[in-house]
Amino acid sequence: MKNTILNKNKIVNSVFSDVHKKYDLMNDIMSLGVHRVWKQKFIEWMNPQPNTRLIDVASGTGDIAKLFLEKIDEIGHVTCVEPNVVMLKQGEKKLKKFGEINWINAPAEKIPLKDDAFDYYSISYGIRNVSDINRTLKEAFRVLKPGGRFMCLEFSKIENELFNFVYKQYSKTIPLIGKFIVGSEKPYKYLVDSIEKFYDQDQLVELIYKNGFSNVEFRNLSNGITAIHSGWKI
Repeated sequence: MKNTILNKNKIVNSVFSDVHKKYDLMNDIMSLGVHRVWKQKFIEWMNPQPNTRLIDVASGTGDIAKLFLEKIDEIGHVTCVEPNVVMLKQGEKKLKKFGEINWINAPAEKIPLKDDAFDYYSISYGIRNVSDINRTLKEAFRVLKPGGRFMCLEFSKIENELFNFVYKQYSKTIPLIGKFIVGSEKPYKYLVDSIEKFYDQDQLVELIYKNGFSNVEFRNLSNGITAIHSGWKI
């Protein structure tokens, strides 16, 4: 098991090191820009209030941090936690005009921050890449304040069979697009495979409950291509 975890960490780190410079561009191309709508819906359901604190884990280049701060008119604070150093630097550079962001290089399974510190925990398109999802969820529970909210945005399972067939055919082209744009298809083959192997909506609900959260629910976006999961620390 330990070797499997180490191998996954190495693969994921390599994937994001390879694509960091064109990460945002590829997100726009692969989703036809719809990922921006999904992230906006994510923040709308979160409905953050001024003078609150968000921890954004697997923060990538900081899209969620930016939307959160804009939503609260920058009256609050975000801590971005990203395991890949080059992605972290890319996010810092992209959001340098925002003063209320702290950047930490750390894995989701071991966050070097104190208990009961945040009002919101978000993880956007990162939870399927962690090496240990139960440890990740336990850490999420630990760092949230009592009454704090866990929110996850992740690719999920499409419920409509015809739409699912079309989506899978499109997914087969993503590594080829990656090779053209980034110069390598390997990161995007990993992306497609990781989505295919990840939990469905109900299975993820069960895992979130299992790790201490209450009132867990989800909302599908775009017929379940992606889903938002929400839970509370009570």
